Amino acid sequence: MFELPKLKYDYKALEPHIDARTMEIHHTKHHQGYTNKLNAAIEGTDLASASIEDILAQAGSAGAGVRNNGGGFYNHSLFWDVMSPNGGGNPSGDLADAINEAFGSFDDFKEKFSTAAKTQFGSGWAWLLVGADGKLHVSGTPNQDNPLMDVAEVKGTPILGLDVWEHAYYLNYQNKRPDYVAAFFNVINWDAVSERYAAAK
Repeated sequence: MFELPKLKYDYKALEPHIDARTMEIHHTKHHQGYTNKLNAAIEGTDLASASIEDILAQAGSAGAGVRNNGGGFYNHSLFWDVMSPNGGGNPSGDLADAINEAFGSFDDFKEKFSTAAKTQFGSGWAWLLVGADGKLHVSGTPNQDNPLMDVAEVKGTPILGLDVWEHAYYLNYQNKRPDYVAAFFNVINWDAVSERYAAAK
């Protein structure tokens, strides 16, 4: 059975960019809910002993409960991990080189990623991912879908994700999603993203 991951920082640690109340509700209510519902959906099935990655790889045929809640569990687990109270700034090393190669510059990547987040209709996510070609790509997915899923339009291994469901920002930003997207860059943990990039390669 999957368990809700503990955060590596306090709920208030990402303020003023992401407020403590949103973090607490998001983690203890939304993420816990996805975790509980995923466990209920796979209990007694062949997926009960599968890794989350294996579950997502067959999300298209596993039913809506597994697809939505498996995505919700994985996506949020990644989301917490790629943020830090000491985040922000720019990536360095191999990741920085890969971003420059794929997008031209960090600023060009930032613009493309921000656009994916701001223009995702309704609820969903923006992603930086490593594709099958070994190169970096930006994509957006609806609802709790992600690039690991067999149903994803752009497939690959996500290394950075931004939740643009309203529950992720509405208490603090209301309908101003672009302000939330801009604030996210102040809390990105580029060391964690770099580790995910190295593992994905």
